[in-house]
Amino acid sequence: MSTPTASPNVSALIPTLARRIVEMIRREGYPVGHRLTEQALCDELDVSRSPVRKALQYLQESGAVTSEPNRGFQVAKMPAELGELDFAPNPASEEVMYMRIANDRINGLIADEIVENDLMERYGLARLQVQRILNRMARESMIDRKPGRGWIFRPLLNNVTSHRESYRFRMIIEPAAILEPGYQVDVAELEKCRREQQELLQGGIERCTPTELFRAGVHFHETVVAGAHNRFLLDSLRTLNQMRRVVEYGTRLDRARLHRQCEEHLVMIDLLVAGERMEASQYLRQHLNTARITKIGDASGDEREQGT
Repeated sequence: MSTPTASPNVSALIPTLARRIVEMIRREGYPVGHRLTEQALCDELDVSRSPVRKALQYLQESGAVTSEPNRGFQVAKMPAELGELDFAPNPASEEVMYMRIANDRINGLIADEIVENDLMERYGLARLQVQRILNRMARESMIDRKPGRGWIFRPLLNNVTSHRESYRFRMIIEPAAILEPGYQVDVAELEKCRREQQELLQGGIERCTPTELFRAGVHFHETVVAGAHNRFLLDSLRTLNQMRRVVEYGTRLDRARLHRQCEEHLVMIDLLVAGERMEASQYLRQHLNTARITKIGDASGDEREQGT
């Protein structure tokens, strides 16, 4: 397994950006030779050109991308081959610190309202690092900036009752969305979901971060519901996923269950592509019910594992 090497002068942010670029290449299925423009990556990653350029150079060292005069950076490996890259986590990286802050929030160690200085002092971070982490949390709808000064965390699903209610709610709206009159799933987006699920089964489950695993599951379920073309259904699911996000990032991974989950997602994709909506709806309800029982038990229990 190839691991890009970073010099001591490379910011801890660069490997994280490199991982996200690889994730985008795999998600979009870019072929070898596809040109990666810095501006497009800046828009995707919400950073300036300088760190994007450094992340591309970082990937070039591993052969994931290549560059030519007047043509810029291009994809150098097939999406499946990129899955073999290993981005070993740096204990001081912003990804690791992001997860620490998320876990402390879940466990009630951080108040609902915070200011940047609180996090700087608690975790020994520079202001710029804290700002990047908070801005990412804001983009992922986990936290909001208060008028004037400070930030406030959004509500969490952090107990058994709320988890059970969330699954019962999903069991109501997601299967029903498939049966809505005029339902038509975006096949191109569904095929992106298929590629994501296949790559997870081909080793991604063992390599991906909790953030990436959660994002792939959310992408699939929201794509399915989007086919109903009902903004209220989709907005409701997105709001619920926002509440789940920080909790799911910090939960214990059950790799065996994730393999089964991905396989079930692929079955549902096949049913939807074939136009078998009734079968897909019934299968989806059973899929969610199985996940509910596995995670929290049929009536009791407080075991939290990675969600669908």
